[in-house]
Amino acid sequence: MLRMRWELLLLAIIYWQRGHTDISESKQGHVSVVIVGGTGDLARKYLWQGFFQLYADQVGKGHTFSFYAGALSPDEKGTAMLFGILKELACPPELSAERCALVKEQFLHLSQYRQLKTLEDYEKLNQHIKQQMEQEGMVEAGRLFYLSVPAFTYADIAEKINSTCRPVADVWLRVVLEKPFGHDFNSAQFLAKQLSGSLKEEEMYRIDHYLGKQVVSKVLSFRKENKKLLDPIWNKHHIERIEIVLKETLDAKGRIQFYDQYGVIRDVLQNHLTEIMTLMLMNLPANLSNSEEILQNKLRFLASLQEVDKSNAVVGQYQGYNGEVQEELNKTKDYVSLTPTFAGVLIHVNNAQYDGIPIFMTSGKALDERVSYARVIFKSDTFCVQDLDNVQCKAKQIVFYLGHGNLQYPAILVSKNLFKPDLVGSDWKEVTEYKDVNVLGLPLSDYYIQSPVMPRDPYCELIPQILIGRKHSFISTEGLLASWAFWTPLLDSLARVFPRLYPGGGANGNLLNLQVRGHQVSFSHEAVVNIINAGDEENFQVMQGKFRSSDMVSAWTEELVERLAADLLMAAEEAVREDGQFHLALSGGSSPVALLRTLALNLYTFPWHSTHIWQVDERCVPHTGSGSNFRSVHDLLLQHIHIPYFNLHPMPVQLNQRLCVEEDGGPKLYEHEMKQFINASSFHYVLLGVGHDGHTASLFEDTKLDVDDERLVILTESPVKPHQRMSLTFTAINRARRVSVLIMGKGKHELLTQLSRIKGESTKYPITKVQPKNGTLVWYIDYDALLG
Repeated sequence: MLRMRWELLLLAIIYWQRGHTDISESKQGHVSVVIVGGTGDLARKYLWQGFFQLYADQVGKGHTFSFYAGALSPDEKGTAMLFGILKELACPPELSAERCALVKEQFLHLSQYRQLKTLEDYEKLNQHIKQQMEQEGMVEAGRLFYLSVPAFTYADIAEKINSTCRPVADVWLRVVLEKPFGHDFNSAQFLAKQLSGSLKEEEMYRIDHYLGKQVVSKVLSFRKENKKLLDPIWNKHHIERIEIVLKETLDAKGRIQFYDQYGVIRDVLQNHLTEIMTLMLMNLPANLSNSEEILQNKLRFLASLQEVDKSNAVVGQYQGYNGEVQEELNKTKDYVSLTPTFAGVLIHVNNAQYDGIPIFMTSGKALDERVSYARVIFKSDTFCVQDLDNVQCKAKQIVFYLGHGNLQYPAILVSKNLFKPDLVGSDWKEVTEYKDVNVLGLPLSDYYIQSPVMPRDPYCELIPQILIGRKHSFISTEGLLASWAFWTPLLDSLARVFPRLYPGGGANGNLLNLQVRGHQVSFSHEAVVNIINAGDEENFQVMQGKFRSSDMVSAWTEELVERLAADLLMAAEEAVREDGQFHLALSGGSSPVALLRTLALNLYTFPWHSTHIWQVDERCVPHTGSGSNFRSVHDLLLQHIHIPYFNLHPMPVQLNQRLCVEEDGGPKLYEHEMKQFINASSFHYVLLGVGHDGHTASLFEDTKLDVDDERLVILTESPVKPHQRMSLTFTAINRARRVSVLIMGKGKHELLTQLSRIKGESTKYPITKVQPKNGTLVWYIDYDALLG
């Protein structure tokens, strides 16, 4: 009873300060708030502040509260952690210091820690809540569980809540879930099915904190308030394009364990940016308070999106990311992550209103600035010959500016050559004092600007909506699955695509600029710069020496690949000067992967137009199959460069609708093609790798070749699946002017040790038979392989 009297006393004091005399009329009931994971990072940074703000806003309005932090730690340790967090809570700006101190003291008094680990722990929590209601004579209004825990625990915790903590029929239960809600359509559907066994749809609140950002929460209101002005121009006849952008300067350090499984598309585009796009372009509901109508309009819009695949997207990865993955996930130096840290996606809507309007959705880490916005750029019907500073000659756009960048506060901006908008609410103000800065191409003075009177954190915006049961700012099961249904095919098509490397920050320059051709998007030509500087040898930390009587270059993996790429560029330029063309033969397997990624950046410096790409070996699978060496070269290199189609020479492993059949004559056909294009069948450059068993190309220990065999191409048998291969012979390889052998990773150290002891050739180790007759052989070995 002492607890209840203390809370009533506080209510009376605050009501007296506000001039109220009757507090009993507003009493609605008691709400128990349980933050599962209540001492974790998210709770510490945002959730407790959000619930403190909720409590401060609700004091005197009828509800009473209890707050519980649930976690796995024992009570004594957890209690100390909780109150360490609560003591750091900031006062809401609308409260005076005196009132804040009073509210904060009571908030701490109403908060406690409870270990929530076992089913019995949840049962004890339920008994505690029931006893509190009975002892203090309170009427229970609802129970709010906020799951600030990893998503894989949701189903188990939801089951515990359902079986032990479900309140009586006339008391509501609301369970809040944080993303990720799956990583593709199937996983999201599976999680939704698991949760549906314990919770009703109306009880689940999937939170996307971007929907709590003040600008995002007012997109529909802006469209509604300015409907008469927007209706004539909110269509394909007037809109030129739409951009939805979230740029970050931070990298992924500290989040690699999560981030490397998800990447930028799953982390940002599928949820935050898709929600913004939906609010901007869905049909306006007749009633902005009708959550069901908003949901249905969202679903109809998502269903109207045209399918996207890798031709509609580009991906990148900042250069330091792979090293961070190796470090944080304990991967070897030769491990390569394909997780994108940057993505640009081109989206189109398949309906009459927006048909043909390009929607650019982009996000990335390690970019040049931190900023987030969505803007609608309108077509101009004015061509200015003179007086270009006239407002009618400038860009026409509406910007939903979420913050940071040149403009530090959230705002909605409308260029003055469009219209003057109405305010989106009484809690927003018109900005009339302009800083001397530009926002997206226009000075601030060229915009009508409105901004929130008082900035609030997204969680402070969303938590009150949970209390009153408004679901339009949360993700429904149907909406979640509709979004994943749109994004999953793109993710599948990008699974084996190598992201373009970018250095990070301002050094990115134009490297990530996009170019549109019809409904396809690519990195623009002008954006590509040469990251490899062949002359900067002092920066490579390279060691040169001898291995098996031939030249050797050794360095850390990244420097080694850069050195090999630089040497390859010099060889190409020399060949083009002397012969007018460069014939390069690439082996399959994992060895050339990192090199191909680096070469893909050299659109301009490398003479691709005069380069012919040949294969050293190929598996007997279709070229479109996942095991195809040519498919790998295409995905890692060819699709990123501009090389004539007739300069590509894949091995003919599939003839007459069958694979590697001797009588089809595939090896002879490829040999004939070599003799037709290459002078004396002598490649300018052959790049080889070495398997753990010492094989190279697809020449294995038991490959039968006569000493004087003049064949250039043969079919071979691999000891592991897929068995059949097509390969250049030692005769063809040893005719090359330059042969490079690339060996990387600790796993190859034992092999190198064995090779270093062998004099001359060995039938056990086919790589020893690579001995160019009139050319040079260079071994490129990273320190991990060399030193173990």
